[in-house]
Amino acid sequence: MNYQVIEKKFELPCRHRVYFTNDSFAAESDLLETILRSAGDDAPTQVLVAMDEGALTSRPQLEAEIKSYFGARPELFQLRGIQVYPGGELLKNNLQYLSKLYAEVEAAKLCRHSCLIAVGGGALLDMVGLVAATAHRGIRHVRFPTTSLSQADGGVGVKNGINYLGKKNFIGSFAVPHAVVNDHRFVESLPQQQFMEGAVEAIKVALIRNGALFEAIEAKADLLKQRNVETSAWLIQASAREHVEHIADGGDPFEITTARPLDFGHWVAHKLESMSGFGISHGEAVAMGMAVDVLYSQRMGFLTERIAERILALIERLGFTLYASELSELNRQGGSKIIEGLEEFREHLGGRLTITLLRGIGASFEVHEMDAAVVMDCIETLRERPVGEAPGAV
Repeated sequence: MNYQVIEKKFELPCRHRVYFTNDSFAAESDLLETILRSAGDDAPTQVLVAMDEGALTSRPQLEAEIKSYFGARPELFQLRGIQVYPGGELLKNNLQYLSKLYAEVEAAKLCRHSCLIAVGGGALLDMVGLVAATAHRGIRHVRFPTTSLSQADGGVGVKNGINYLGKKNFIGSFAVPHAVVNDHRFVESLPQQQFMEGAVEAIKVALIRNGALFEAIEAKADLLKQRNVETSAWLIQASAREHVEHIADGGDPFEITTARPLDFGHWVAHKLESMSGFGISHGEAVAMGMAVDVLYSQRMGFLTERIAERILALIERLGFTLYASELSELNRQGGSKIIEGLEEFREHLGGRLTITLLRGIGASFEVHEMDAAVVMDCIETLRERPVGEAPGAV
C-alpha cells in the first residue's frame, strides 16, 4: 500500500518547581508574588482557590488568611473566590464535584493566564489538577499539599485524576503544575496518624531508590514519632526530592511504558482502599501493600529474611499495621479479592503486568507475573504476625 507521511519529532520544555516554606499566606511572605506574577501583561492575575474541609479543620483561620493575602495586593491579583470541598476519596468518586469546579472556573472567567490554586490533601489535588489541566486546555495551577503524604509523594507528582466505573484514577491526565508549595505549617497541625503517613511513602521511595535514606529514616524513627519539626520537614523534603528526581530523570515522566517503580506496594494498596470503601487510608494501605511485596520478594528468593524483617519492623515501628481482614476476603467464587487487584493494576498500567520488587534496600527490579499462592501465603504470614512485637518497636 502506498502512503505518505509527515513526521517531525519535537520536545516540550517543562519546569517542575517544588518550594519548601512556612506560612505561605502570611502578610510578609513574597513567595506567591514570585510564583504568580501576571503572565506577560499588566493586568492583575485572576485567582480561584479550591480547598478541602480538612485544611480548614486543621487551620480554621486559613480562609481569612488567604483573603487577606490577596486583598492586600490588588495591583497583582484578583481573588475570584474560595471554594470548599469535602476531602478524601468521596471527592474523587462523585462527578458532581468535578462538574461544580468546571462551572466555578467558568463563572470566575479564568483563562490560560489565570491561576487555579489547590489547597488540600491528595484527593483534592488530584481533582483540581484534572480541571486545571483540561479547562481551556490548561490553566496555570499551583498546589498546596496539606498532608504529609501528599507533600512527600503525590502532591509533588505530575498526575491528576478521579475515580470512575469503580476504578481508581480511571479518568485523569499528566500535567506539570506551575508550582508546588510544601508549607510545613499544614503538616504540624495534623492528627498523629495523618502526620505519620508521609513516612510510608518516604520508606517506599527509599526502598526502591536510596538505601542511605532508608537508614536515615531508621535512625530518626523516634524523632519522627515524636513529631520533631526539623525531622519531619527533613523527611518530607528528602522524599519529595526522590520523587521529583525520578520524574525528571527517570526517562518516563508521563508513564508511557509499563514500568511503575514509584508504585511499589500499590497494586495491593489500590485494591485494599476500594475493598474497604476507602475506610483504609492510602498511607495505611501502602504500608500493607509494601509488607506483602517485601515478603513476596523474600519468599521468591530475591531478598534475605533478615532484610525483609528489618523493613517490616521499621513500618511497624512508625505505627502502621501490616494486616487488615480485607486482605483475606474471598469473592463469590471462593477466590481471593486481593488477587483480582493484579489484573486491575495491569489494566491501569496498560500492556503487560509490571510489578516492582526488591533485591535489597535501595535495589528494585521488575517482574511481569506473580504467583497467587505465594501472595496468599505472604498474607497469611502477616495475619499471624504478632502485633507490636517487631524488633525495635516503640
